[in-house]
Amino acid sequence: MSSLSSFAAISTPPPSLKRAASFPCRPSLHFPFPSNNRFCRFGVKCSYAKASTKEDTNSSTIDVIADVKPERVVVLGGSGFVGSAICKAAVSKGIEVVSLSRCWNVYAQYHAFIKLGDVFYANWDEVLPGATAVVSTIGGFGSEEQLQRINGEANVVAVTAAKDYGIPKFIFISVHDYNLPSFLLSSGYFTGKRKAESEVLSKYPTSGVVLRPGFIYGKRRVDGFEIPLDLIGQPLERFLSATENFTKPLSSLPGSDLFLAPPVSVDDVALAAINGVVDDDFFGVFTIEQIKEAATKVRV
Repeated sequence: MSSLSSFAAISTPPPSLKRAASFPCRPSLHFPFPSNNRFCRFGVKCSYAKASTKEDTNSSTIDVIADVKPERVVVLGGSGFVGSAICKAAVSKGIEVVSLSRCWNVYAQYHAFIKLGDVFYANWDEVLPGATAVVSTIGGFGSEEQLQRINGEANVVAVTAAKDYGIPKFIFISVHDYNLPSFLLSSGYFTGKRKAESEVLSKYPTSGVVLRPGFIYGKRRVDGFEIPLDLIGQPLERFLSATENFTKPLSSLPGSDLFLAPPVSVDDVALAAINGVVDDDFFGVFTIEQIKEAATKVRV
């Protein structure tokens, strides 16, 4: 119960102080999510006073039904290196998470997890209803056909499904815009990523987020083994930051990005994605430096 006093000078008291508003209370973290919402009721004490008179000590209680909608994010590829970090970061911020992936996840105990295979066969009725955002970390390597399918078509399918289900936000983890020769940029990996970016920005012009990190470092697990990418990425990031004034003139050289684009930690990418979930003014395409700045906004 909270108490508020109104000291506005008015000639006559309002005919009625009683009004109702409706906001969803945070539901319990279960999956499938219940279709019926619970509500929180609380009272607020208000008082008013006539002009040039003392405050009327009589007060009445207003019953307000609060209907507060929690954030609920669907992470595509939640068992991967970046996806796991995003799931963990989301839960640490009190965001409900549903992870869609082909394999189980070490963070499965923290959030609802669905093992449904890839997005081409996903039952979106079980995944998307009630979500406030979708984050896609889908990507991979293989033949030219596989590169197009994994990096491009799979993400296009996900964006289309999210839009059809009325999900208000879509965050896509893409790749840095390297200044590589055109014959390398025409590979299925890069063209697939750019195709997915275009789909996000087309269907979500004012709420779609495209993050373009370069080399992402952190502790990555592959087949049960931990690869400490941070032993390379973190010192390199510091070195490039310290020598930026000397290396910047070299950035115009073809292919120089492979060596001069600063690495970014997986935690920064995850937090930038979370910033996209919670900040309605955060949308568009974001470079490596902008990813780091966005991560700073939500880092505790």
